[in-house]
Amino acid sequence: MLMLSVGFRALFRREVLRFIRRPKNTFMPPAITNVLYFAVFGLILGGRIDQIAGFDYILFIVPGLVVLGAISNAFENASFSIFHGRWNEYIHETLTSPLSYAEMVVAYVGASAVRGLIVGVIIAIVGRLFVPISIEHGLFLVVTMVVITALFAGFGIIGGLVARDFDDLTVMNQFILRPLVFFGAVFYSLETLEQAWQVQVSLLNPMVYMVDSVRYGLLGYSDMTSVAPAAYAEYAPYASLTVLTVLTVVVIALDVYLFKIGYGLTD
Repeated sequence: MLMLSVGFRALFRREVLRFIRRPKNTFMPPAITNVLYFAVFGLILGGRIDQIAGFDYILFIVPGLVVLGAISNAFENASFSIFHGRWNEYIHETLTSPLSYAEMVVAYVGASAVRGLIVGVIIAIVGRLFVPISIEHGLFLVVTMVVITALFAGFGIIGGLVARDFDDLTVMNQFILRPLVFFGAVFYSLETLEQAWQVQVSLLNPMVYMVDSVRYGLLGYSDMTSVAPAAYAEYAPYASLTVLTVLTVVVIALDVYLFKIGYGLTD
């Protein structure tokens, strides 16, 4: 049965164990990095910044840092798995197995999403050490985190297929993904932007919707409700989640297609 076969479970388990067995490489760096984020941006600078949308600054940045860590690790895990398999040519064993292309892709995406989710939880726990955190919309938050980690795991597969060397993976993560997140309202609210055109430009960044959705699930606050038409303001977070879900399905379908035609896999 699709997604429940022995082969699928074996591939999924292998990919999960690959990062679980190396916690010093996969879990400690984001934990240490976010201790620094919270210490510098939250405690030192946060004390000099007024509240944003009624929240202390250190609390307001928690959702954005959770998104940053979760999607970065989901992307990194998937892209490295695919590229490393290509580089050392052991991905051929997976391709010649009786697994369907959909099973292969979902196993890679699922395992990478698990890593992203674990890192997201770790960052939330680190944040909890600095400021009290309560979850306002638990189910919405869980669904959003699953969707965005799966989405960037799907993007990671594309990155792993496109990359020609390890430097390409670094460029994708450090110089494309992270800047988009930092300009995705992680450290500021759209309401603080002085010009209307600045808000409109920000809305072109897909990271804005991801950070906003997690912020709504965690804090119960959404910037989208202030920029959406008044009649639809209360549904804005759900509209964002719907769009992200559709995009995730499209990206995973593209991954399956690329596997099917062997793009980057037989070079």
